[in-house]
Amino acid sequence: MATRATPFDPTRVAHLNGRFAPVTEEVDAVDLPVVGELPAGLDGVYLRNGPNPRFTPVGSYLYPIDGDGMLHGVWLSQGRARYRNRFVRTPAMRAEEAAGHALWGGLESMILPGPDQVGEELANTFKPLPDINVVEHAGRLLALAESDCPFRMSPGLDTLGRETFGGHLPAGITAHPKTDPVTGEMAVFCYALEPPYLTWSVIGPDGTVTSGPTPVAGVEDASMIHDMALTARYLVLVLAPAFFDLDAAMSGGSVLAWRPEEGTRFALIPRDGGPVRWARDEAFWLWHTANAYDTADGNVILDYIQWPTPGLGSDPGGSRAGSGSAHQGLTRATVDPAAGTVRRVQLDDARVELPRIDDRSLGRAYRTIAVAAGSGRTDLISGEYDALRWYDLGDGGPESGTAARTWNAGDLSVGEPTFAPEPGTGTGSSPGPGSGSGSTDGTGGFWLTFATDRTDGTSWLLVLPAEDPARGPVARVRIPVRVPLGLHGVWLPTEERPHRGAAAPEPA
Repeated sequence: MATRATPFDPTRVAHLNGRFAPVTEEVDAVDLPVVGELPAGLDGVYLRNGPNPRFTPVGSYLYPIDGDGMLHGVWLSQGRARYRNRFVRTPAMRAEEAAGHALWGGLESMILPGPDQVGEELANTFKPLPDINVVEHAGRLLALAESDCPFRMSPGLDTLGRETFGGHLPAGITAHPKTDPVTGEMAVFCYALEPPYLTWSVIGPDGTVTSGPTPVAGVEDASMIHDMALTARYLVLVLAPAFFDLDAAMSGGSVLAWRPEEGTRFALIPRDGGPVRWARDEAFWLWHTANAYDTADGNVILDYIQWPTPGLGSDPGGSRAGSGSAHQGLTRATVDPAAGTVRRVQLDDARVELPRIDDRSLGRAYRTIAVAAGSGRTDLISGEYDALRWYDLGDGGPESGTAARTWNAGDLSVGEPTFAPEPGTGTGSSPGPGSGSGSTDGTGGFWLTFATDRTDGTSWLLVLPAEDPARGPVARVRIPVRVPLGLHGVWLPTEERPHRGAAAPEPA
């Protein structure tokens, strides 16, 4: 067991206090108060996962990686709303609940309980942290960790157990898999601290692992990769020079070492199993991609939010994810797999993060990106936003100009926007920029997000019309508990979804 050399004071950690402070009460509530009118076509559940320590952390706390998972769900139907929140109860959390306090330290403190505290099976193991994202695939509802096995959840948000996909992916996946809306396949990747450092896999629409885990050739060290993108031909991974340094973490330093001299590499991994195509660029970091797609000339377009460094822990070159001081904004990269080159264009230098699209256009050319944004206030902490922003990429692409619309949320701090299409509005896919197609992705529906009032701590689910989101919410649903800010969510309509497949077996 190792501990940090300096005392840890949770009251001095911004992301454990205020609007980020964890909640411990699990609540069920029906007939939630609604300001405005819920659209009749919204029938389903909006779910969001995020870091929410069950007990006061010890040793360290590294937002947004550390923290137990908690799912918040708002079920909408016939203009009414109900709410439920539940912890993602891993075996480690159950051990801490039995003890009545935290037993594992944060990622940077390397505090691991021994067998006298948690028994032989859990002793000296890292704590699972399925606290970042939530997705549904093949009838499985999955709470996702940074690079570990997901935990399967019931429709009522009870924890069913660790998901290894029939034992085929025992090392797990990362927090941002991508599901192809055309084929129903879910592409995943996983990084590790020992060889093979990076693998990728494909899970079929019925939940069966059809490919992998396949090592990515050319990766010779352990680095962090938070998100990925998918096109019709490729898995797209961006390998920034953020390498794990456990020795530094054990001595009180950062768990990540930033080595800009190594540059950032783009890996285009053919979905048909062909050799990886690499492209190299100057060093930069990305937390989240918006979307990617193939072009007619064989290139790949990737839209993402760019940062100079990850800004985690004691990284001296950066600021924590979400802060504005070092922000480089929405960026488009054009990757030429034949030449191994990258051309980047900044689409907007505003303080934005958490990009989302109409997921029916994922992997294909599209038009609309939604993001959480800053209005210019200087009293918000990192990872906190007070506006929503939408980009219309236009038929001519970024060189012809990128139109943007913004809704300023005033006293509300807002989260990631998620698109909920109206039933019967089509796939959302289009031939794409430059085609004159008049793409309608990101319209014919609503954008959903949680928001918390900075004046009184109340939380709301906001419903904004996609055809004119800048005019603000058409409905605000009052949540009976405060929803801590961050991280990722999903809209699951009640209607039968394409490629859902048969119900998946119980977790292995």
